[in-house]
Amino acid sequence: IERERERNTQEAVVSTQSTGGMHVEIKDPDKKQILSKYYQNEGQFTFTTHTPGEHYICLSPNSTRWFSGGNRLRVHLSIDVGEHANDYKQIQAKEKLSELQLRVRQLLEQVEQITKEQNYQRTREERFRYTSETTNTRVLWWAVAQTSILLLVGAWQMRHLKGFFEAKKLV
Repeated sequence: IERERERNTQEAVVSTQSTGGMHVEIKDPDKKQILSKYYQNEGQFTFTTHTPGEHYICLSPNSTRWFSGGNRLRVHLSIDVGEHANDYKQIQAKEKLSELQLRVRQLLEQVEQITKEQNYQRTREERFRYTSETTNTRVLWWAVAQTSILLLVGAWQMRHLKGFFEAKKLV
C-alpha cells in the first residue's frame, strides 16, 4: 500500500483479527524503516512522519502456510492524517482546555493542514511542469534529429543517383 503523506503528520490505526496475528512494516520514501512490529489478534499503532512523500505500509500474516485450513484473516486499515489523527477529547482533558480554546486549536490545525496541502499541491505542480517541459524539449529535439537525418539521407541519395546516372551516361 503506497500513500502520500505530508511532513510531520500522524498516521494510521490498524486492527487485525486473525488466529496468527500480523506483521506490520512501515518505510519512509528513503526506504528507511519507521516501524516493524508483530501484532497478535489485534493491534493499533500511530507514528509521525519526518519526510514527505510516499510511505510504504506492508501488512503480512504471521502464518507461513499457503492455505490456512479455513482460518480467515480480516484486516481493517484506517489511516488518519493531520488533525484527523488527533483525539481532541483526550487533548482537552489532558491540557484542561475550555470548549472555545479547543475549537480555536482545531481551527488553527485545520489552517495549518490547508497550508501544507497547498504547499504540497504547489510542489506537485512544479514537478509536473518540469516533467512536461523536459518531455516537450526532448520531443522537439527528436523531431529536429529525424528531420536532419531525413534531409541528409535525401541529399546523399540525390548525390549518389546523380553519380550513378553520370556513370551510365544517362544524364
